[in-house]
Amino acid sequence: MELKANAALIIIDQQQGILHPRLGRRNNPHAEDRILDLLGFWRDSERPVIHVQHLSREPGSVFWPGQSGVEFQQRFLPQDGEWLIQKQVPDAFCSTGLEARLREAGIRQLIIVGVATNNSVESTARTAGNLGFEAWVIEDACFTFDKADYFGTPRSAEAVHGMSLGNLHGEYATVTGSARILAAG
Repeated sequence: MELKANAALIIIDQQQGILHPRLGRRNNPHAEDRILDLLGFWRDSERPVIHVQHLSREPGSVFWPGQSGVEFQQRFLPQDGEWLIQKQVPDAFCSTGLEARLREAGIRQLIIVGVATNNSVESTARTAGNLGFEAWVIEDACFTFDKADYFGTPRSAEAVHGMSLGNLHGEYATVTGSARILAAG
């Protein structure tokens, strides 16, 4: 892959609420370390960084505005010059102006990381691909949680993560690991 000089790193929902134990068992325990590796590289190379923050419409959500869960984790606080996109649904493109800002800035390549793989990451990557952006989802810089499927069968976070990545790869995005992205820089 060729990593463009203006490739944007999109970090999804790295807020305090995502660490809440009530969300259950998760996969990829080192995902945040991989996100921080990428974030450091992006900052050092002065590429655009986009922080996505979820502001839930559901009062019981870990991302409900006005409580600590909605705030960014300290290690993922946006710095001056980095974009902040606030969303109310999983898709970071929906009613946020993200598409217009990317097009205005001439950004076509998006490197997507964060949480949850099968929710905000997948929906954002699907839209990115549908809109014609070159979307890359970094599998070891995303994670999700155990979840029952539609029929009530419990699925591990690893299985949910794998199926979500399978849904994306080749049709909406290219799925790869962080080492490949860092090596392409």
